[in-house]
Amino acid sequence: MARTPAANDFDLDAAWDLHPQVAVRPEPFGALLYHYGTRRLSFLKDRRLLDAVRALADQPRARDALLGAGVPEDDLGRYRTALSTLASSDMLVRRP
Repeated sequence: MARTPAANDFDLDAAWDLHPQVAVRPEPFGALLYHYGTRRLSFLKDRRLLDAVRALADQPRARDALLGAGVPEDDLGRYRTALSTLASSDMLVRRP
């Protein structure tokens, strides 16, 4: 199992993807993420976070996905924490 980053260790300048076993189901409040391997469920209650998570595969860096989703520079720390939490629950994986 990969080392899970602490919030301040989550590298916004690295490439990240949804784990291949994670499904995203849009909901009125945001989205549900379900990991078929671990059977874990995560709730995304922020549309910008959902947009960023969906954009990770198309962006060279997590930072680009966040900025492209409309996250202001001043809020990157808060979103970095959210992405770190998703990575620590194996919802996100670092791209080589």
